[in-house]
Amino acid sequence: MKKNITDSLILEEATRLVNEGTNVVLKVKGTSMLPFIVGGRDSVVLTKVGKPSVGDVVLALCDNGHYVLHRIIKTDDAGVTLMGDGNIRGTEHCSYENVKALATHVVKGDDGEQRPLYSKGMIRASRIWWKLRPIRRYILAIYRRI
Repeated sequence: MKKNITDSLILEEATRLVNEGTNVVLKVKGTSMLPFIVGGRDSVVLTKVGKPSVGDVVLALCDNGHYVLHRIIKTDDAGVTLMGDGNIRGTEHCSYENVKALATHVVKGDDGEQRPLYSKGMIRASRIWWKLRPIRRYILAIYRRI
């Protein structure tokens, strides 16, 4: 009998493996993490998450029941607030226990090279990108056309 494999099932299995201490490489879909992670081309390396902090890219099960791979933009007693780098508005929320894994590297699809997400250059680039929120829509429109 054929069993349908859903995204949720794959992500639950990835979470289980991460909790057992195994790093998982997961192909990314969508455009919500542009320009740093390109859906359909890049993959991410997921590992067990310690204490999540602002700036971390995490796999999380949001309050709406959907998994996302987004950056933490705020933490408080209730949990974390997430936003995709490629999003111009809209955030997601989840409890700390629903932060399932930390993305540590991007595996670039064009050359297979693993690039760390938390190098000095990447941290600087993500901070600059965050400050560009008012004009990100225009930059992303150009990026998508190239």
